[in-house]
Amino acid sequence: MGEDIHISEEYYEWLRAHREDDETMEEMLRRITRCPDPDDVAGLLSEAEAETAKDAVERLRGRDRDRLDAAIDSS
Repeated sequence: MGEDIHISEEYYEWLRAHREDDETMEEMLRRITRCPDPDDVAGLLSEAEAETAKDAVERLRGRDRDRLDAAIDSS
């Protein structure tokens, strides 16, 4: 099952221009974002390890958001 994303026409054209002839849009997005295929990483972490990693990412995102908000407030 796929999801729809909404992007500008200009960005869509840029993405299309960077897609190789033999790849799908998803394959191109994975290539340019360096995102691994889920099948390649499935099972590398236990459920507990995955949850710990997820929590760490959320904490880091929160700190980044706090720093950005502080920078905006100080300007």
